[in-house]
Amino acid sequence: MTEHPDLAGLQRRLAEFAAVRNWQPYHTPKNLVAALSVEASELVEIFQWLTPEESARVMDDPDSAHRVTDEVADVLAYLLQLCAVLGIDPLSALSAKIDRNEQRFPAPGTDDIP
Repeated sequence: MTEHPDLAGLQRRLAEFAAVRNWQPYHTPKNLVAALSVEASELVEIFQWLTPEESARVMDDPDSAHRVTDEVADVLAYLLQLCAVLGIDPLSALSAKIDRNEQRFPAPGTDDIP
């Protein structure tokens, strides 16, 4: 069984992959955001015409599951590269966003709890 890689390790691998190919000049925030958008759109395309029920079962078909998994990986790769270029810790950013959302959108019945 393989060990799950950590986020920093994946970011290093992505940076090394780009460096070996001399792609760093192209990995500007603008280009990475554009690539992220394209990959997210490719993920949307898989689900575009599915019913809600079909979309819930998309991972049951090996071909669809493979496509979804690849597109999720592409989206995550570009997001991690963007975070590295901009100096954003993605896990801290997500945690802070959840904290803000918990304040903005309190659970029903908890509005008046101090």
